[in-house]
Amino acid sequence: MGILQTHTWKIIRKEIPNMPPVINEEKCIKCGICADICAVDVYYGSKEKEIPTITYGEECFCCCACVLECPTEAIKIRYPLFAEPSYLLDE
Repeated sequence: MGILQTHTWKIIRKEIPNMPPVINEEKCIKCGICADICAVDVYYGSKEKEIPTITYGEECFCCCACVLECPTEAIKIRYPLFAEPSYLLDE
């Protein structure tokens, strides 16, 4: 039988910036729904009938309203890695 080893882990939290949404330009039909629905104006300054501009991507808090409302599923959210802290083994 092996010996069960136990270790104490220390979590180091990193400051990780929010990540902007990604628009698939091939799928986008330039409807502007994402710009209209965004509560924090991530797509501020986007023009009608053009692929939306991600102006304030750092303001995105990953509510997914734009993703859910996009009729062609052209928007993806890149989630920050809050759930992936760095672990160090205490020696």
